[in-house]
Amino acid sequence: MPMLGIMASQISGHLILPTPTAADYLVVGGGGGGSSGAGGAGGFRAASAFSIGASFTVTIGGGGTGGACNSTAGTRGTDSVFKTITSNGGGGGARVQQSATAGTYGSGGGGGQNGATTTTGAAGTSGQGNDGTGNAGFTGNPYPGGSGGGAGANGNPPTGNSTLGTGGIGSQSSIIGSATYYAGGGGAAFNNGTPGSAGGNGGGGLGGGLNVNGTAGTTNLGGGGGGSGQDATGGNGGSGVVIIAYADTFAALTTIGGGLTYDQPTRAGYRVYRFTAGTGTVTV
Repeated sequence: MPMLGIMASQISGHLILPTPTAADYLVVGGGGGGSSGAGGAGGFRAASAFSIGASFTVTIGGGGTGGACNSTAGTRGTDSVFKTITSNGGGGGARVQQSATAGTYGSGGGGGQNGATTTTGAAGTSGQGNDGTGNAGFTGNPYPGGSGGGAGANGNPPTGNSTLGTGGIGSQSSIIGSATYYAGGGGAAFNNGTPGSAGGNGGGGLGGGLNVNGTAGTTNLGGGGGGSGQDATGGNGGSGVVIIAYADTFAALTTIGGGLTYDQPTRAGYRVYRFTAGTGTVTV
């Protein structure tokens, strides 16, 4: 059970709860979109007893858009923000025969597959996520692609021309009262009809294949989009989330800006606010 902190007072028989001064938080950026390579997960940041002040801004990052395997890379996800804490969007997967481009990502997107080109994944941001992988030099039929990095691990590389790597696993948090994985990397794809690999636990999308699109990362988990094969499109990245929690011996938040969508998961002894879309100012 949480500590009581400042004692509540009573005025005219009504219980007046003190204003919260600190909260636990989880901030996950939007996942990257897949293409020939899978998308990387959004950045994952979490801490306890963070000073929240009198007001703060919340912004929920959107998932990146999946690209056409043959011609366009997936786009990166956008950043999620809670006060001074920013979790970067995940990196987009590369198109066919290309390496994932460098940038500031929560986790890196995967490199493309197909042909005789060896590709590499993009790097993740230290403290937020991990690297995507490339095709590890396996360039023969059915041309395995790269997987996206997750909050908990790098994307897994293929171990042969016909053996894909799964997306990097996400990281777990119990801030809503139940253990949940967030920010899993997108699963890799083949360039034929063979089903692609699984995304990382934490909302990573499933990889596709020839004429089979990758699936999207999970909404509000920040998962990377799955990769795809020729004549198909990678999955979109999953949107991010911001969650704060503090002891229910403190008062509820005073105002939440109309641009924000939120709910309040039930957790014994805590007030929990899960922000799932939009941007706005919150008053304590």
